Amino acid sequence: MEKIIIAVGSTRRPKLDAVSEALTSFGLFLSENGQCEVTGVEVPSGVRHTPLTREDLMAGARQRAEALERIANQKSQPWTYFVGLEGGLDVIRDGDARCVFLENWAYVKGRSGRGFFGLSGGVLLPEALAKRVVDDGVELSNAIDAFAGGHGIRDAQGAWGVLTRNIITRQDAFRVAVINAFAPFFNRAIYSPNAERESL
Repeated sequence: MEKIIIAVGSTRRPKLDAVSEALTSFGLFLSENGQCEVTGVEVPSGVRHTPLTREDLMAGARQRAEALERIANQKSQPWTYFVGLEGGLDVIRDGDARCVFLENWAYVKGRSGRGFFGLSGGVLLPEALAKRVVDDGVELSNAIDAFAGGHGIRDAQGAWGVLTRNIITRQDAFRVAVINAFAPFFNRAIYSPNAERESL
């Protein structure tokens, strides 16, 4: 069986490493010999730098994957799957309170044209950090550097690492999102429209 090539719509190391690490979990379910290769290509998300809604996060991930698909078709690239990754904020109301969650989303599209989303879960932002990003319009990457007194945090542990004391890093969160988005591909029997349902 030929090698499976997964194109990722980014050249940032945490994103590429997240996909590579995820593949160690399920790669054998995609390819009998487990030969998978990850390649990064910088493509636009089509959404603001720090998305502030779940809808924008999902759109950004999907648009990255679709941009890769267009490149593959135009340049006859042998990519098997197209992966779009997007991190940002989901601002929701809880009664009179505002909750701002950091979330990472993945969208995976196969050569067949079918695509699926995956979500990392979410971690609550402290109000001071949420105010800088949501109210003042500062990009999350700049805000987290100032908030944590660091530099280049986005390409290291990310805001996830700062908020969870590195129990969950940016790469970890993207890895979970990627596994979840690939589930319908590597667990086809369960996701098949004809899958039998056990009676409860």
